[in-house]
Amino acid sequence: MPFPFFNLQYMIFMLPAFLIMLLTQWYVSSSYSKWSRVQARVRMTGAQAAQRLISAGGLSNVRIEGVRGNLTDHYDPRTKTLRLSSGVYDGNSVAALAIAAHELGHAMQDQEGYFYLKMRSALVPAVNIGSYLGWIFILIGLMIQVTELAWVGVAIFSLGALFALATIPVEFNASKRAKELLFETALITGEDEQRGVNRVLNAAALTYVAALITAVLQLLYWVMMVLGAGRRRD
Repeated sequence: MPFPFFNLQYMIFMLPAFLIMLLTQWYVSSSYSKWSRVQARVRMTGAQAAQRLISAGGLSNVRIEGVRGNLTDHYDPRTKTLRLSSGVYDGNSVAALAIAAHELGHAMQDQEGYFYLKMRSALVPAVNIGSYLGWIFILIGLMIQVTELAWVGVAIFSLGALFALATIPVEFNASKRAKELLFETALITGEDEQRGVNRVLNAAALTYVAALITAVLQLLYWVMMVLGAGRRRD
């Protein structure tokens, strides 16, 4: 049984997911590129806007740091740190404010103990291990014709799909909070800026939907392979 990425059947099965991921990445890049060139009327950088939102949201324990890379923005719940890429940290565009507010949405979730955020965080160690071990158990089980071992691999591999599923409400909720924060603090004004915020955040949310579709299709592929092997053995 060859490694799945060199398996033509796997490539054909996953083709819809690959196409969706490509289209999603194009949409994210084009949305960010357009609205990163539109200066917000408040003339604040992403870091300055984040600081105002921290105060408005009562998040006094959250720190802000710059991080290298493009669209590498994230919130680290372990250190209560909001890390913004250079284009967001120093940028004063509509896109920069939207992304900074989105990451602050995660900080608010962390402070409130948002269920799906806690669930996703709890899954991280298992997913990191499962992403390596899952398909190994499956392949070994299929090669030695022990479908029980292959099903153990499927169960481990399914944690990735569960993680992707838990990510959806986390990201959509953070975007909802971001839009409300930007509107309530008047960092974003006018229908044009609101449209830009919606476009940037909606595009980002689609990446997680695409990741879920990919994870589910991968899981279905392995389920079909193990089921087929079980029928042949019987």
